[in-house]
Amino acid sequence: MESQAASRDGHGDQRFASGKSVSFNSRMGDADFQNSWNGEIGFVGSDRRFAFSRQSSFRQSDAATPLSTPGEQLQPFLSRSVSSISIPPDAYASESNEITWKENDTSSVEKTSLLSAVLFIARAIRTGSRPMKRLFFMISLNVAYSTAEFIIGILSGRVGLVSDAFHLTFGCGLLTFSLFAMATSRKRPDNVYTYGYKRLEVLSAFTNALFLLFMAFSLAVEALHAFIQDESEHKHYLIVSAVTNLLVNLIGVWFFRSYARVNLVYRKPEDMNYHSVCLHVLADSIRSAGLILASWLLALGVKNAEVLCLGLVSSIVFVVVMPLFRATGGILLQMTPPSIPSSAFTKCLRQISAIDGVSEVSQSQFWELVPGHVIGSLLIQVRKGSDEHLILRHVHNLYSDLGIQDLTVQTNFV
Repeated sequence: MESQAASRDGHGDQRFASGKSVSFNSRMGDADFQNSWNGEIGFVGSDRRFAFSRQSSFRQSDAATPLSTPGEQLQPFLSRSVSSISIPPDAYASESNEITWKENDTSSVEKTSLLSAVLFIARAIRTGSRPMKRLFFMISLNVAYSTAEFIIGILSGRVGLVSDAFHLTFGCGLLTFSLFAMATSRKRPDNVYTYGYKRLEVLSAFTNALFLLFMAFSLAVEALHAFIQDESEHKHYLIVSAVTNLLVNLIGVWFFRSYARVNLVYRKPEDMNYHSVCLHVLADSIRSAGLILASWLLALGVKNAEVLCLGLVSSIVFVVVMPLFRATGGILLQMTPPSIPSSAFTKCLRQISAIDGVSEVSQSQFWELVPGHVIGSLLIQVRKGSDEHLILRHVHNLYSDLGIQDLTVQTNFV
């Protein structure tokens, strides 16, 4: 027992010290012990926040803790009484200042990026094509009209005007996205978007088509609602609002009159976007004309006039928009290009398989990036000793005649 006590007094418990030695002197003063421990883990000065972070919480049978004497009752390491540390109020002042600076810096970066995006769109509109400038003028006209309609509806207490103003505002948002797609698609490919930004116009056209299909569905539901309820509740039409909205949309139809067709052959991604804008304003014009016609028929005493007009408008919008929705959805889903018949791809595969030295052809994949740009990939098993360059030249010539712009061929020797 005396030798054990002497061991505790001389060298102490051999389990807690630096990385190589795990002993400490229990008689060491508090300041010396703190400086020694902080120096081992990389802290200097009076910072005691991590002083006992490496100690485990267990009880000893006969050894005294660094903060107790042999006569006191033994307590576990890191108990609430021995590990509570008083941190100065300004201990984290520098860290809080750094966090605040980072938040301010992030907000400034977001403001700068938003401002740069606005300036980029403004520059693109100023130097852009005539359809971009016409679309910007039409959006400005719709925003002014919807704002005036909303203010008049609020002041007069007419819910119909407010509802129509929100409908026009949402439509202006979609047209603004089309304008943004027109401006952004002019950017060159970069390290992130290696194929460029042309497909953004396809996405914009798909969004417009989806909105118009939703509008057709909502008009059908409104027609069903008018059929179930009493006609007298729907006689108060806002003729002035419908006529004004029709005139504004007819200006947009005249701007994009060259794209006012249902089945349009898309040669460029711009064609899809311009066609979607034209169909957007055309569908709004048909909707306004249907409301005017329904109001006029109701004034003449025609029964179920609203149901007939709304159902007719819903059907026309659905028929007009569905081809655009299918075309844009097929490109986004990377379907086989509809401009190239499937029999042509099958014929090319047979011709490649008949080439001398080709063992197998597999994993043939072809899709349309944007209208007029078809991409394909192919895997060919080539026998050893065959002329690989001759085979690749023949394959590229075959698919180039089909209109494949980008073709990737992988060859494996068997």
